[in-house]
Amino acid sequence: MITNTELEYKGNLYPNHIVDFKQDTNKLYFTTENGVVLEITVLRGSLIRFRYATNYVFEPDFSYAIDPEANLGYSKLEVIENDTEYIIETARVHVLVDKKSLRTQISDLEGHIINEDEIGFHWEENYEYGGNTVKMSKITQTGESFYGMGDKATHSNLKGKRVENWVTDQYAYGKDQDPLYKAIPFYTGLHKGKAYGIFFDNSFKTHFDFAHERRNTTSFWADGGDLNYYFFYGPEMSKVVSAYSNLTGTPELPPMWALGYHQSKWSYYPESNVKEIAKGFRDQNIPCDAIYLDIDYMDGFRCFTWDKKLFSDPKRMIKELEADGFKTVVMIDPGIKIDREYWIYREALEKGYFCRRGDGPLMTGKVWPGECNFPDFTDPDVREWWAELYKEFMSDLGVHAVWNDMNEPAVMEVPSKTAPLDTRHNYDGHPCTHRKAHNVYGMQMVRATYEGVKKYVYPNRPFVITRAAYAGTQRYSSTWTGDNVATWEHLWIANVQMQRMCMSGYSFVGSDIGGFAEQPNGELFARWVQLGIFHPFCRVHSSGDHGDQEPWSFGTEITDIVRKFIEIRYQLLPYLYTMFYKYSKEQRPMLQSLVLFDQEDVQTHFRTDEFIFGEQILVCPVQEPNAQGRRMYIPRGKWYDFWTDEVSEGGKERWVKADLDSIPIFIKEGAIIPKYPVQQYVGELEIKELILDTYFKLGTESSEVYEDAQDGYDYKKGRYSLRNFKLTGKEKSLTVQQFKSGTFVTEYETLKFNLHGLPFQIDKIEVDNEEVDLKSVKPNGSHSLFIDKNFTVLHITGK
Repeated sequence: MITNTELEYKGNLYPNHIVDFKQDTNKLYFTTENGVVLEITVLRGSLIRFRYATNYVFEPDFSYAIDPEANLGYSKLEVIENDTEYIIETARVHVLVDKKSLRTQISDLEGHIINEDEIGFHWEENYEYGGNTVKMSKITQTGESFYGMGDKATHSNLKGKRVENWVTDQYAYGKDQDPLYKAIPFYTGLHKGKAYGIFFDNSFKTHFDFAHERRNTTSFWADGGDLNYYFFYGPEMSKVVSAYSNLTGTPELPPMWALGYHQSKWSYYPESNVKEIAKGFRDQNIPCDAIYLDIDYMDGFRCFTWDKKLFSDPKRMIKELEADGFKTVVMIDPGIKIDREYWIYREALEKGYFCRRGDGPLMTGKVWPGECNFPDFTDPDVREWWAELYKEFMSDLGVHAVWNDMNEPAVMEVPSKTAPLDTRHNYDGHPCTHRKAHNVYGMQMVRATYEGVKKYVYPNRPFVITRAAYAGTQRYSSTWTGDNVATWEHLWIANVQMQRMCMSGYSFVGSDIGGFAEQPNGELFARWVQLGIFHPFCRVHSSGDHGDQEPWSFGTEITDIVRKFIEIRYQLLPYLYTMFYKYSKEQRPMLQSLVLFDQEDVQTHFRTDEFIFGEQILVCPVQEPNAQGRRMYIPRGKWYDFWTDEVSEGGKERWVKADLDSIPIFIKEGAIIPKYPVQQYVGELEIKELILDTYFKLGTESSEVYEDAQDGYDYKKGRYSLRNFKLTGKEKSLTVQQFKSGTFVTEYETLKFNLHGLPFQIDKIEVDNEEVDLKSVKPNGSHSLFIDKNFTVLHITGK
């Protein structure tokens, strides 16, 4: 018999030997003599769930993170028992469970250890709140790297770091400051070319130590709840991220205008100022699709109201802005002003929808309106009520989209910056305190917002933005990285955060371009725009305290540079829209850190600056002042300079010239990049032709272009157009094959191929075996060729 002394160390308790095993289809239960139960669930051959109970009792099995539509299923599950262990075999991995200690080890089919418990599961009773602090420690292998974890403002490789997840209103945060606005307890480990992922699905405050305290140990723990985690095996990082994204979900396609350039400030008011900003964009010929109204449009900061002195007729204003191509986005916060004359407050009070403290009184906190109460968005009845509040804004007034801010929830003038921990929540029928519900509060608020906006903008698609998020929030909402600062350091932080968020399953993300706090100079603003146009969500937002931050606020030179890059974004909209389709449908991250793009190249493991936009465009922002270029790493393969068409061999660092009006951008050889003409807003122009920038490669490369009506739901009925191009280059020929699916008929009839890097002089062109007159090829710097959009094979031969 093992004594308590052996089972307890520094207050921690540990499982002892297994005394019982049983199997229920894909669920395996291992019970120890001292009442620990390990439930292992095989969800896919490469996706295993581990869940531990103490005193034989599991917490209720409920999660906000898991997508009910996740693709699950496996082909093989066998359990083998020997004298010392149980061995679980799937088609992809083997899991060993040690009979003496309940420790687990996961290896691939060749026997290489992928992930292994160190101490494994252990726990400590929480005398103050009840329940346990639950802990897991893993062996860190030599040379192992770690990535992910959401919006952490630190180096992309987390080796040697310690972080925690507790969504926090962190105004003007700095590099390495933690925690921030998101709680995404998911990381990817990489060792000797093999990648795996761990998602610790626990909404309490969670902590992760990536070989910080002990260099051979990685551990994670939570202040309460279950020790409940999912293990994903790659071995490719991209498969790990896609599998996690499938488990926690991806969003529907947004309306295409949501991928345009957006302008925001705290705050644009009155109406004359909003109209002045809109006129500025059109007068300056700078594309823009949306203008944001911050809290000052409200009557005394009361949600779902308008200050009629500032906005006398919001319906008319929104309609007039829309006629000029601008969508209107409004902010809604969670705090409801305590005011018995305010119908929303009165209704929530009467229905019992506000959060209460542990002993019964309403939870009260100060926010912009003053003293507020807070709806309990973890209650499905409250979410349904909240969704209905959007009817007037969306259906009657014509508001296009909603931005949820302060939803951590942020509470002013208290040390914790948030609700007291004894605040009670419904948690969808699993009552709890704020200790458990805090990290999901903002998620459930924006979920309710999403349902309301979706219902009342129909037949159009919803667009919603949130500041706070937990794993899975990407199903409902885009996001941004909160209140950053107009500094060069924050430009670096924004770059790393976007890559990290995309690696954490949350691709529809951007930063406040130019910085929210303080004032950028023109150079910093231009450099930030150059980065921001390559982020999925592209919005300038500022506090407004220090001056204007519109594209024309910094003089003619900066205005021209900013216009040039925003125009590039609008040209790349079909490429960006296709990226979003692949993210939504195939769970592919919209941005790739170099390590995600090529994990076998050890040179990529610590790179932070460069990233792949989609799958074929390499971007490297300039992140320091007075730079005329920069050193950068070009990944393996051959890459065309976007500006000059010069071809570079990758796998090494090089100096790239980049004056203030450019940054290093490279196109993967063989890529076919779709473009539209520059528009001042999405839908302004009838698209007469799809431009296809085609980059020669000796070999083959595939590219895709996804198109639909750019809004609405017809695409779900097959009314989309998906063009798959296969490019094959030889010494004296270039062949492009087109494979099409979907029933959507594009408004253009012609494809314009711009041919880059042909190593031969064109002798003959054939389209579907019919020769084309060479006079139709225009040698305008690069060869351009116009052909029918329905072609099957384009064949170009040289001499």
